[in-house]
Amino acid sequence: MAGTAALAAVVALSACGAKTNSGSTSDKAAQADTSGDTIKVGLLNSLSGTMAISEVTVRDSLKLAIDEINASGGVLGKKIKPISEDGASDWPTFAEKASKLIKEDRVAATFGCWTSASRKAVKPVFEKNRSLLFYPVQYEGLEESPYIFYTGATTNQQIVPALDYLKSQGKKKIYLVGSDYVFPRTANKEIKAYAKANGMTVLGEDYAPLGSTEFSTIANKVKASKADAVFNTLNGDSNVAFFKEYKSAGLTATRMPVVSVSIAEEEVKSIGSQYLAGQLTAWNYYQTTPGAANTTFVKAYKAKYGQDKPTSDPMEAAYTSVYLWKAMVEKAKSFDPEKVKAASDGITFEAPEGKVTVDGASQHIYKTARIGKVGTDGLIQEVWNSGKPIKPDPFLKGYSWASGLS
Repeated sequence: MAGTAALAAVVALSACGAKTNSGSTSDKAAQADTSGDTIKVGLLNSLSGTMAISEVTVRDSLKLAIDEINASGGVLGKKIKPISEDGASDWPTFAEKASKLIKEDRVAATFGCWTSASRKAVKPVFEKNRSLLFYPVQYEGLEESPYIFYTGATTNQQIVPALDYLKSQGKKKIYLVGSDYVFPRTANKEIKAYAKANGMTVLGEDYAPLGSTEFSTIANKVKASKADAVFNTLNGDSNVAFFKEYKSAGLTATRMPVVSVSIAEEEVKSIGSQYLAGQLTAWNYYQTTPGAANTTFVKAYKAKYGQDKPTSDPMEAAYTSVYLWKAMVEKAKSFDPEKVKAASDGITFEAPEGKVTVDGASQHIYKTARIGKVGTDGLIQEVWNSGKPIKPDPFLKGYSWASGLS
């Protein structure tokens, strides 16, 4: 989906100052400038467009982590200088901005992207340039990259637990609604494979373009299906229109619950709890997750951005990703991406969601799965959790029903 210009071959750059690697740059990208008393990192998020509803707060949580780390002395004696770019909810723009951050700004790592379309657009840019991306959002799995660390959930840490929960509640007939791009379509292939193996029936499957505000037809089809539950993979502000139409169609959380995998506290606030109360979400973190680390995180975020500002799973995963990168760099004693990767396995952090551990082989994170229910106050209260962090299985190798999906 990325424009060809954004993915063009990288030209070698020469620059003064120290670099994270030595030797000729003829076969590699520009390297991070480590010569001064600061180290630059990229923040790549949609600050405009349909995904801004979700991504602006992720950028804010990244800045919070950076401010905290700088206040405690920085990384390897250097203060972190963030360079923020707007992906503008446009995948070629994400690729272009990624290239700028790496080659012109010479960042040591980049934190960002939300949709799988944006991640797949920048993936070849980071791989070509041998630069690190920390991706903070749950996704459909079936991917690994030597230059991406995935700090959000993969399939077996979110989608599969959500399906297990629906099954445990006797929900055997489900309807699939999603945005029309890679994450929902791939996720729904996985959901259909799970359903077939677990005595569930998929009664319908509908997609709407990202940013779509027309959901009356889909809501009426969902209602007519008489499904037990809806699995929602809509992204961005389309969720506002969908849940308003859902309520207008006479559908309720009691009559036909919706489990969503891209609606967190920030989206609840934007959509309105009157449309979402009682509906289900699947994540690894909620603002209400107990623990001292989360109490500190929520207090710090609200102090910086406003007492009315909620925290959410992608925000927490982004915040955590900066601390994980810091720990990797300090273990490696280097900003060199290759050395950072080599040092990553087993890195742990007492995150707001609970203890997380980096699986160096897949560059994913051990995470606890959580199902939550939206309250009338706009907060999400946990109704189930996995009891312990789940080892990431992005290719679903541990599930016989998933054979052939990848």
